[in-house]
Amino acid sequence: MPDVTVMLGDITTQHVDAVVNAANNGMRGGGGVDGAIHRAGGPAVLEDCIERFPRGLATGDAGWTTAGAMPAQWVIHTVGPNYRAGQRDRALLVSCYRRCLAIADELGAETVAFPLISAGVYGWPHEDAVRVAIETLRATPSTAQEARLVAFGRETLITARSVFREVPRPSVSQPIDLPPTRAKLHAFAFERAKDPASVTEAKFGGVFIGRPTADPQ
Repeated sequence: MPDVTVMLGDITTQHVDAVVNAANNGMRGGGGVDGAIHRAGGPAVLEDCIERFPRGLATGDAGWTTAGAMPAQWVIHTVGPNYRAGQRDRALLVSCYRRCLAIADELGAETVAFPLISAGVYGWPHEDAVRVAIETLRATPSTAQEARLVAFGRETLITARSVFREVPRPSVSQPIDLPPTRAKLHAFAFERAKDPASVTEAKFGGVFIGRPTADPQ
């Protein structure tokens, strides 16, 4: 499991192996973090999105492209649930983080920077968005060494510090499910549509300070 850290900063300037993009289903760029990553990475990011995701990407899933001109090598794109549009299944938000770590493992990425997924224009309640991020990143088995949550605002940093104090690290003896494969994710989404009652949750320390620039999605 990766060491989970939190900092205020600009996700597009992080010197990590991969940065995570809070994308939309169309995978052609957008506002917030999505727009900032496409601007910083340049046209190579969009070109790769068009080639790799001709039909877009499902909510809760993830996939990768080049990072273009950014310091990172890869962008791992994930589509968070749009709370304002009625997508309020917490398991979909958990899946975003788990799928991103699974993609990072496939790529061999040891350091991954995450935005706070779905907490911007998609409207997921801020405190719960932070809790989902920290709990899931801290509990998901991965070969990544660091999962860095890059916060846009100081509110996120303060909330994350509180969550770090509240949530214990899972012990190595604690049974934890492996990240879902894409096939399992789609099967899970189908089952959730039939039975929305059951939700799977996972259970995430260090804090640094920088400067925010990109508004989250």
